[in-house]
Amino acid sequence: MRIALFTETFLPKIDGIVTRLRHTVDHLQRNGDQVLVFSPDGGLKEHKGAKIYGVKGIPLPLYPELKLAIPTPKVGKALEKFKPDLIHVVNPAVLGVGGIYYAKTMNIPLVASYHTHLPQYLQHYGLGSLEGVLWELLKLAHNQARLNLCTSTAMVEALESHDIERVDLWQRGVDTEMFQPHLTSGQMRSRLSGGNPEKPLLLYVGRVSPEKQIDQIKPILEAIPEAHLAIVGDGPHREALETHFAGTQTHFIGYLQGLELASAFASADAFVFPSRTETLGLVLLEAMAAGCPVVAANSGGIPDIVTDGVNGYLFDPQDADGAILATKRLLAATEEREQLRRNARQEAEKWGWAAATHQLKRYYEAVLADKTLPLAA
Repeated sequence: MRIALFTETFLPKIDGIVTRLRHTVDHLQRNGDQVLVFSPDGGLKEHKGAKIYGVKGIPLPLYPELKLAIPTPKVGKALEKFKPDLIHVVNPAVLGVGGIYYAKTMNIPLVASYHTHLPQYLQHYGLGSLEGVLWELLKLAHNQARLNLCTSTAMVEALESHDIERVDLWQRGVDTEMFQPHLTSGQMRSRLSGGNPEKPLLLYVGRVSPEKQIDQIKPILEAIPEAHLAIVGDGPHREALETHFAGTQTHFIGYLQGLELASAFASADAFVFPSRTETLGLVLLEAMAAGCPVVAANSGGIPDIVTDGVNGYLFDPQDADGAILATKRLLAATEEREQLRRNARQEAEKWGWAAATHQLKRYYEAVLADKTLPLAA
């Protein structure tokens, strides 16, 4: 099968969407499929055998890490040369809209997937009044597709409630070979805690941006003054957060990748994730695969992953003390924490990338065969 993948973000950028896409491309190529990736130009020409067609982009004013790449006629010529069986657009916004256009004009079956809950993001950038307009635009784009895939049941329900049609669930995935509990390291723990490995160590991993609500971890540190927080990642909100967390035991680590990132997860006492906008929460699965107990907001796609009191703790995001109480409970119960670690790993082991990509391939085949959708996973 020949698949043209249109995405608004790809390597060398690092985030949950890119992680899912690069594993998906890798597994599709391993299985003998051919993928051509259309993305904003990041300087890369190939990934795991798949060619990357970089489209020149301009940085998004509110989020410079993201680039707006406007499709040109050269994109259409590249598609004609590649002759795809199917086009898959990821979070269609600008470049993805080009993918939709060419799917329609070239009569190529179209699949779309929804990974970022943009309507909720607007509130964190002072643009909440545009939420209704954005939903209408999303509906217009996604209803062009024969199938729309979401990464959590909450997002399936959200799209269907806004009249987006032909929606189904694309199961979660995590690299259980990379992220493992045995990668705990005293050296990494010391690095994350600023040289205080004996102190309770809380961890955040992900994009450092307003919608992640990282600032809401500060009350936890104020309530547990002996605790240290490591923030792994980077983004447009870092400078503001450095000021916000001044006077606390907070350490900004920057990006970590590969085994270093896996070791960071395995070496922390708790992974704290206050975001309410997660469609999936891939970093939660990575933490759990590494045996790191999770404290997370009971919102979005997170309850699909975390079972309260079994493999982590959920808190009500409307409860000002919820995250504090959950974190205190986790740090205080040593034996319980060890059981949570084991349970978290067991949950993550159910969700490898091979299975997630196999499911996606079945969706592709059904779309090409024009079978009734949605399908059961």
